[in-house]
Amino acid sequence: MSTQFLGRRGFLIGAGALGAGALVAGCTSNEAPAANNNQPVAQGSGNNAQPGNPVTIGFSAPAADHGWMAAMTKNAKAQAEKFSEVTFRATEGTNDVNQQISQVETLINAKVNVLVILPFDGKALTAVGQQAMDAGIPVINVDRVFDTPLAYRTWIGGDNYRMGVNAANYIAQQLKAKNVTNPVIGEVAGIDSLPLTQERSKGFKDALARHGFTVGPRVSAQFTPESGEQQTANLLQGAPKLDALWNHDDDQGVGVVAAIDNANRKEFLMVGGAGSKNMMNLIKADASPIKATVLYNPSMASSAIALARLLGQNKGIGDLAEHEIPSEITTYSAVVTKENVDQYMDVGFDS
Repeated sequence: MSTQFLGRRGFLIGAGALGAGALVAGCTSNEAPAANNNQPVAQGSGNNAQPGNPVTIGFSAPAADHGWMAAMTKNAKAQAEKFSEVTFRATEGTNDVNQQISQVETLINAKVNVLVILPFDGKALTAVGQQAMDAGIPVINVDRVFDTPLAYRTWIGGDNYRMGVNAANYIAQQLKAKNVTNPVIGEVAGIDSLPLTQERSKGFKDALARHGFTVGPRVSAQFTPESGEQQTANLLQGAPKLDALWNHDDDQGVGVVAAIDNANRKEFLMVGGAGSKNMMNLIKADASPIKATVLYNPSMASSAIALARLLGQNKGIGDLAEHEIPSEITTYSAVVTKENVDQYMDVGFDS
């Protein structure tokens, strides 16, 4: 994929990528940058784009059991392959917290230069993150944040609250343009026990309130197509009138769309979440209720590898005035519509 992606979002144009020493699932040592791949990567600028000192990067993430998570792992590997001095060692993805802790401990014992960790459970893996930091191995914490900054050098992730805000603002603008008053606005959330779902829902509720609107019928799914279809069918059955619907996650959105089709409901507009390729295709076709999706893009894994490479080489981001890598980087949740979808098709992930 192209350098447009990170360039368009502007924060990592001067960054490179990473290398690591993990184990189990994959290990690549690069003699030359890969010619072509379909993952979003950062090329770096200035001296950062040139090969530097060898860096070994360990990578640990949950099981690639749905599109977004699979794209995270693919993007990390693709980014590492862009740099000849990087050795990338990835553990086998797992949703077993104890197994992921054990895998990270193995990477620590292997004395990798930098660790990139997307924890299945941020709280549960905080201690092993701190163990790595105490051992002198900088940790890039991706997405699901550890309980304390003592467990990571840099955190990078999406803005869950802003996802909800931007989804609500788009819906409100569309409804106001149609002079809809007292709209019925539905919500298909993800797993309610997760902080990320709570943040998304709060942003959605808060932003709607600023427009004088409220959240109406609401269900919670499990980030899977099956749960998305079942819960959306329940919502639609209980809501004979609907003006708009926000679905938190485009992976479960496959089921949400199926439920809408099965119910033959076309009277409302729908906004998705995350930025899958199939949702972007539906947006572009403009022949269904799906009119937009709010990004929570797995390109953050590419950026995490780029940051890890720079940390391992004691470099900063070339286009920033500061000498050091920032301690926190939050990606932006852009709203993808039919007007701008062509700009974002290259970063859509398979779901």
